[in-house]
Amino acid sequence: MTLHLAEGQIPLEYRRYIGRKMTFIVLASLALACLLLLSVSVGAADVPIFEVARALLGGSVSERFARIVWNIRLPQALAAVVAGAGLAVAGTVMQSVLRNPLGSPFTLGISHAAAFGAALSVMLLGGGVMTSSQTGAVTVTNQYLTTASAFGFSLVAVAVIMVVSRVRGATPEVMVLAGVATGSLFTAGTMFLQYFADDVQLSAMVFWTFGDTARASWTELSLLVLISLPATGYFLLNSWGYNAIDAGDETARGLGIHVGRVRLMGMVIASLVTAVLIAFLGIIGFVGLVVPHMVRHLIGGDHRFLLPASLVAGGIVLLAADTVARLILAPQVLPVSVLTAFLGAPVFLALIMKGHGR
Repeated sequence: MTLHLAEGQIPLEYRRYIGRKMTFIVLASLALACLLLLSVSVGAADVPIFEVARALLGGSVSERFARIVWNIRLPQALAAVVAGAGLAVAGTVMQSVLRNPLGSPFTLGISHAAAFGAALSVMLLGGGVMTSSQTGAVTVTNQYLTTASAFGFSLVAVAVIMVVSRVRGATPEVMVLAGVATGSLFTAGTMFLQYFADDVQLSAMVFWTFGDTARASWTELSLLVLISLPATGYFLLNSWGYNAIDAGDETARGLGIHVGRVRLMGMVIASLVTAVLIAFLGIIGFVGLVVPHMVRHLIGGDHRFLLPASLVAGGIVLLAADTVARLILAPQVLPVSVLTAFLGAPVFLALIMKGHGR
């Protein structure tokens, strides 16, 4: 009788386990929707939030409000959501497949490699046009060439990290040090390009390295979604594999997981997402590092729920940061990467100190 009751309690406890995580994801999604309305509403020219909702639902609003919502603020807000979600999911996957709590596109140097590839494409390969305008320092005219160049160099960074980890051991310290060295190398390459640039190109390249969602139009946003959405779907389909790898490579192999393939494909696709975001928005640091840890602390490390929760939380964090960056020095607009760096650096140091304490 006691055994029968124990067995009967297991499904109930599991349903509660699932229910808590699903509740978090649903509430976070609702919060993201509300924040999106607020972000589109506030700015140098405030638009009443009910007018924003009416415009988004296809209702009748003034031409001025419609232009502000559809042409200016909505593309920027959606770009922040897509970029935050993409970077958070990419960071979650990297931390899992590398078994490294400090793994992210920024800390492993992949963002810097992608930025170098994009800058090389824009400056030397004809992938874009540089101007001195603050509203559009770099206009990408060949999206596919720029993305391919950024992706190619991000894969070089991944290859360096994988080779160093194989030779010296895949410890978190070795990977982070390899990422720092790789990031420094590609930063030096970007500086080399800047040295030979003229005044307009130099100012444009420096401005472009500041991650900024305001430069995304509907065209760039469409490509970001086109890459990020299938990549996220792939990660979700492989969530069981990431759970198995978290338990150790030997355990994962015993469960039938092709560890090498899952690890390689995870890094490649995460690098592709990072490369596309960097190519069009610039370097946005620490989102891919901080958000997965925040969500993991709240709902645990089960990737079936950690991945979608990180996706929503990443959108919330970057959209909130982008909104604050737009308002904090109004009418001047602060690039969102400046704010994420200010917020992310202390958290990064805290993670290092916590790991050192253990």
